[in-house]
Amino acid sequence: MALPLLPVFLDFFRVIKDEPLECFHDEFYQAVQYRLTARPHGRADDWDQVIGSLPALNQCWPDFASPTINLTSSDNIDLTTLETALRQLHPWRKGPFNIFGIVVDSEWRSDWKWARLAERIQPLQGKAVLDIGCGNGYYLYRMLGAGARLALGIDPTRLFCYQFQALQLLQPKNQAAMLPLLDEDLPVTECFDTVFSMGVLYHRKQPESHLDICFKALSPGGELVLETLIIDNPEVCALQPKDRYAKMRNVWELPSLPKLSSQLEDAGFEDLKIIDITRTTTLEQRATGWMQFQSLADFLDPLDPNLTIEGHPAPLRAIIAARRP
Repeated sequence: MALPLLPVFLDFFRVIKDEPLECFHDEFYQAVQYRLTARPHGRADDWDQVIGSLPALNQCWPDFASPTINLTSSDNIDLTTLETALRQLHPWRKGPFNIFGIVVDSEWRSDWKWARLAERIQPLQGKAVLDIGCGNGYYLYRMLGAGARLALGIDPTRLFCYQFQALQLLQPKNQAAMLPLLDEDLPVTECFDTVFSMGVLYHRKQPESHLDICFKALSPGGELVLETLIIDNPEVCALQPKDRYAKMRNVWELPSLPKLSSQLEDAGFEDLKIIDITRTTTLEQRATGWMQFQSLADFLDPLDPNLTIEGHPAPLRAIIAARRP
């Protein structure tokens, strides 16, 4: 049985109108229907009520170019009620946001990661951009702020879709959109100028398949911006945790830089460029009032922060840019 699509998903089809992506309209629609049917969520009704309680605004001015995504308005907004609604969409993983004076202090300082890469990738001005594993859309907004003509995200986590829908409903229509899909659901070929894959690769049992999907989604000459956990040990090709890594169940492999480079080249990418290598700290990823669950401090060895609680090397993240010829 076909399920009604949330407005935030329907908006995707508005954004791709008159774009090369429009020829994949039916395939996208069918993929969304499949995911909604295959992965119903028990809290969807509660989140629908949150979305329905949001104020209808006459005036809103978004700022996507600043480290904190800012929404301002001249409307008379009941901020207490609005904050209560937004907190019901806890936990907020990516950010930060300032929504009419309500500061959403997310778990991740996502602006730090964006600052590491923004000036070292191909300019996004006028580009069609895809963000695989986009979370609540923080980076989609930064992409628009950098001049992208459209910023499309996919993420199967339903809560993140609701957070993005809330953000979208509080501002004028823009050229960002997302769908509740996995990378393997993408029907497109050669449609994007830039593809971002940040924090996804190590969650894939077959990382080569993920890189192949990224390659196919790019237009010739397009750029992949890949951020992933790596292992920094010349004697180890890759770390494949037997159980958990930093309390995460679904971490399959942390490659060394040489192995990651080889994987990218085998997928067909050229002109590999290491943009950044940074060890994640408890200043960048931490519990907050908007993400009250365990965070990085709970995932590290309390006696040695260079190790995870399981005894693996602590999280080290690399950002690599690569071009599809």
